Formats: sequence, C-alpha cells, structure tokens
Amino acid sequence: MKKAVKFALLALMLLSLAVAAVGCGGKEAPKEPAKETGKQDVAKTKLVVGADATFAPFEFTDPATGKYTGFDVELIQAICEEAGYELDFRSMGFDGLIAALQTNQIDAVISGMTITEDRKKIVNFSEPYYKSGLVVAVQEKNNQIKNFDELQGKKIAVQSGTTGALHAEKATSKDKITYFTSSDQAMLELKNGAVDAVVMDYPVTAYFIQQGNKDVKMVGEILSAEEYGIAVPKEKTETLEKINTALKTLKENGKYGEIYKKWFGEEPK
Repeated sequence: MKKAVKFALLALMLLSLAVAAVGCGGKEAPKEPAKETGKQDVAKTKLVVGADATFAPFEFTDPATGKYTGFDVELIQAICEEAGYELDFRSMGFDGLIAALQTNQIDAVISGMTITEDRKKIVNFSEPYYKSGLVVAVQEKNNQIKNFDELQGKKIAVQSGTTGALHAEKATSKDKITYFTSSDQAMLELKNGAVDAVVMDYPVTAYFIQQGNKDVKMVGEILSAEEYGIAVPKEKTETLEKINTALKTLKENGKYGEIYKKWFGEEPK
C-alpha cells in the first residue's frame, strides 16, 4: 500500500516537472498589451524663419547668453508652438531677407518688416502684428534739426532696405545718405558725429536711447503709421494660413499681450 502511494506521488511530481518544463520552453506566455498613454511623438514640420538680429528690441543677441531674443523672437516661438512647427531661427542681413524667401532658403521672415504695396507684389504677409512709425534721431546737442522737413542737405544714416531709407531718400539727395546693414551701425554713426541724423523705426530708436544712449534724442512727430507683418513666399499659402490662425489664437488667449507688454511696457495698441 505504501509502495502504491509513493509511486503515485512520484508520478505526480514528474508530471508537474514536465508541465513546468513546457512552460519554460521556446515561447513566452503572451504579455499584456501596453496601455495607451495618450501622447504620441509626432515629428514636427520645421519652419525656417529669417530675421536681421540687430534690430532691438525686436530681434537681437542677448549679450549675457549669446542667444537670440526680442519681441519678434518670442512671438514667432509662440506662433510655432501653437501651429505645431519646429522653429529654426536664422539671422541674416535685412536687405537679403526677401531674396532668401524667393530662393527658398527660408520659409518666413519676422524682422520688423513693414507691409508695403511693393513688397506685397513679391511676397505675402500675415495679418499685422505690430503698429509702428518712423522718427528722426539726432544728437542731444543738435538744435538745428527739429523735424523731417529740416533734413534737406543733411547727412543721414539709415539701414539698407528699410522704409526709413526710402523716406530719407525723399528728404535729401542720395549722396548725403550712408547705408548700413544694421540699425546699431546707423545709430553709432550718429553718436560719432559722422552724420547729422538717422531715420529709423520709432520703437527701435526709443529702445536704443533707453539702453543708456542719452546723447541721442528723437525730434518731430512720428512720420508715418506703419504695420509689421510676417512675410512668406507667394506659393506657401498653407504656411500663411497656419501663421495667421496661430497669431489670432495668441491674441485671443492673452499670450500676445503678455509678450508685447514684456518688451514695450504697455498693452498692445
């Protein structure tokens, strides 16, 4: 009887070992499917954006970090985030930005660029994102030039390719005008006394003076009301639509106003 019990127990143990061996062999038991996290890594479309990063406070290099910063920089970052783009920000001379658009080196321009009829013939613009104007700047000690009408015959510094340059050409002969690739160079030419005046965008001139350049002042009224837009090639209508939609959303949700107030100290006009 005891032998029969022992034999039965031995058979049961051998059967258990056989089952275990089958379970540990070849194929693994199927795993539970991974739970959905709700987040998927989707590759973003890169948007290559050009600007002249010498145009403070819109775009310039932060001396402390060496990184690009400014109103335009933060705005295009917010637009890209809202529209689902990966931003590739590149700095180049202002007078070469539209040519870079036309040759597909870049996808868009945000660089304090005024919307003009001539420019609209070759590129498309987003809805306006900033209202500006031109102003005359002179040395603080200069009491001869009081407004735009008194620039005739005077030496003027401007940034190439800007509406400021166009207005200066109406005020005096071209041989009296010195053209620079950046706004800072034009303003330094004035500080050094090499020119009598600078015709520049009001916010750029005001920011330059605020940075400790008290030997420069603005005179007369703001010359003209201008609106800045983001430029894109004529054929990139989808890009333009996405930028406009994102810009509208940022204005509605308060993000645009937050960026504006940070850089200009007031609510958007």
